[in-house]
Amino acid sequence: MAKVQFNDVSFSYGDKKIIQNLSLEVNDGEIMGVIGPSGCGKTTLIRLLCGFIKPETGSIFIGETCVFDAKKRINIPPERRNIGVVFQDYAVWPHLTVLENVKYPLKKKRMDKKQMQEIAMNALKQVQMETYANHLPSQLSGGQQQRVAIARALVSSKELIVLDEPITNLDLKLRQEMLKEIREIQKTIGTTIVYISHDQEASLELCDRLAIMDQQGNIRQLGNDYDIVMKPKDRYIFEFVGISNFVDVVTKEDGIYINAENGLVKLDEKSALENSTKAYQLAFRPMDAVFDNESPIKGKVVTETFLGNITNYFIQLGDKQIRLQQSALDVMKYGKAKEGQEVGLKFVRKFYYEKEEA
Repeated sequence: MAKVQFNDVSFSYGDKKIIQNLSLEVNDGEIMGVIGPSGCGKTTLIRLLCGFIKPETGSIFIGETCVFDAKKRINIPPERRNIGVVFQDYAVWPHLTVLENVKYPLKKKRMDKKQMQEIAMNALKQVQMETYANHLPSQLSGGQQQRVAIARALVSSKELIVLDEPITNLDLKLRQEMLKEIREIQKTIGTTIVYISHDQEASLELCDRLAIMDQQGNIRQLGNDYDIVMKPKDRYIFEFVGISNFVDVVTKEDGIYINAENGLVKLDEKSALENSTKAYQLAFRPMDAVFDNESPIKGKVVTETFLGNITNYFIQLGDKQIRLQQSALDVMKYGKAKEGQEVGLKFVRKFYYEKEEA
């Protein structure tokens, strides 16, 4: 296992600053997810870790080893950093058998053939691919090629593996299976994993902690899945993770009001936004609001769509359409709302954020 540390790391492409003074610590044996919008610098961060590109400032440690330090002019080359890497396209060589693919990184370490064979076969066993050792990649499914790539990463390093969008090309069922297998492999070996993805759901399911990056290359929040979803640090995190609704509110002396289908209705006490003179919005997720006939806040169902485990609604609330989701259990218990129906709305969890300028 290996702890990873980024200390005040910066990197630019020409005049464009990608990452500025970024610091991040990944614990031994942890799966750290790094997610963010396209162009936020998450892939650049991994390229810096692997040594494919060179930072302008700061230092990077893998375990106790300093692999880069701008001030001390330390820059260990990629092949000596002992990192296993799995890319989105797997990069499995088509002309080599599964076993030869996995053995390839070991050849550069000048091991004897017997030792290479044992290490490679052990890695294939760990990903349940030992019976395919003599197959070519063209004879494998996408998921099986994925496992070969992971096995090859394991022989490169059992201490640190980087997964760069590793399951993006797989179908939903296979993605779920691979997430389970990656977690089981990690538990068995204790490998530290840095997982790069734009797939929020997969990242929340797999990772011990998540670092959420913004478009300027900053880490906006670092925490476990519960903290990220239930305790968002700011509006950016709330809006980026999952589906979100934002509705204007009106602040009066006696409370906070919302514009519903039946006019302006009191939503909360003023204390929720005490002494604020700024314009605010109510923020909530589709399952943070429920139907409640007793609620004074009324909306009208615009569309209702059955999606299997949930039913998705668009509700007209004053001059705004909001999205609600009802679980299959709640549908069985309370029934569905129909298109055109007036419904009462109760907000079971809500946040308030400053309204962004258009």
